[in-house]
Amino acid sequence: MAVRPFAVGIMLGVHQDPRVSVEKCKKVGVNNAQLGVPPNEWLTLEGAMEVKRMFDEAGVTITTVFCGFEGERYDDIETVRRTVGYVPEETREERVRKTLQIAEWAYAMGVKRIAAHFGFIPEDPTDIRYPVCVETMRRICDYLLPKGMTFGLETGQETADTLLRFIRDVGRKNINVNFDPANMILYGTGDPIEALKKVGKYVVSVHCKDGKWPTEPGKLGTEVPLGEGDVGIDRFIATLKRIGFKGPLTIEREVPDPPQTDDMIKAKALLESLVKSKRAGAKKNR
Repeated sequence: MAVRPFAVGIMLGVHQDPRVSVEKCKKVGVNNAQLGVPPNEWLTLEGAMEVKRMFDEAGVTITTVFCGFEGERYDDIETVRRTVGYVPEETREERVRKTLQIAEWAYAMGVKRIAAHFGFIPEDPTDIRYPVCVETMRRICDYLLPKGMTFGLETGQETADTLLRFIRDVGRKNINVNFDPANMILYGTGDPIEALKKVGKYVVSVHCKDGKWPTEPGKLGTEVPLGEGDVGIDRFIATLKRIGFKGPLTIEREVPDPPQTDDMIKAKALLESLVKSKRAGAKKNR
């Protein structure tokens, strides 16, 4: 099912019973969602068909499957650096293998996009780890390309300039960006609106999430309900309109129920009002 531009969706985890995720879509009132990686028992062809059936019957389109890996932790900056994504050497090959397995699962459901946090891509291109990161991303993209699939880099752990350089150095047409403005704030890596302007031509999906800047060195900022943080969600939507973004608006709220579902319902109402607002899309006079 096609998803219209700026349709509001949600980011889902997949529980032991995916029906829990389907019910969350119904409660929030959305027709599209990004899906986190399911438990291993669901990562089969039969599991893919069953999950697809559940979401199809609910009228919900899965737009992206997100890769996540055992051992990843987000306690603070140093822990993220050591444990997240494809940068840590000791887990890289297993995570690439897992990514390809997830890609096959998504493909079986007809989902053509996977995404992940790559990890802390080195800011310095002369860092000995940097060419390994580039080659790792190329391997994944090359596997996806014959399937007509793309890979979305989740923003946050690198500056916009580093992300742009990395995309260009990878040099594959099926690499793009899942832009999360709150992550730029939570990691302290730059103003999200300015970053969005820089990488905009690569942005095919977004997370609508909000947060507060870190208050201590080495610590992450604090995620808060949409509209209550430092992103400036009205400016975010306005900028998406200006750059010609055509994808859905995927709410992400990384807290359990309660209050996750209630916060998502409020965020949906806020986003829909901003999308309709002429003011939110108006260009500023300079």
